[in-house]
Amino acid sequence: MARIQGVDLPANKRVVVGLTYIYGVGHSTAEKVLQRTEIDPSIRVKDLTEEQTTRLRDELNKAEYKTEGTLRTEMTMNIKRLMDVGCYRGLRHRKGLPVHGQRTKTNARTRKGPKARPGGKKKS
Repeated sequence: MARIQGVDLPANKRVVVGLTYIYGVGHSTAEKVLQRTEIDPSIRVKDLTEEQTTRLRDELNKAEYKTEGTLRTEMTMNIKRLMDVGCYRGLRHRKGLPVHGQRTKTNARTRKGPKARPGGKKKS
């Protein structure tokens, strides 16, 4: 099992798919990385040699790719900046409501959480 960027890649998946388990690496980025490192995309993660794993690790450690902790930190800081400035998007983040203009009369349960039902409490 290959461990890259602090993530254990699944052994039985193809390398292209396995790399997408790293936060910040999608399908197209995975293909670019494999093309630059000259590794066959159809090979399984368990069949990677140590030398190939090292090449992948080195390629992803380049400053060109922001992954895992670096990317998470940057995303968090961007959201905090929006909240500090007090712009509309920042207020929506602060209130836990949808940010990108979705309706909230119905749906939006993922952001708002489960419905708050009135009544039903017993007096203690």
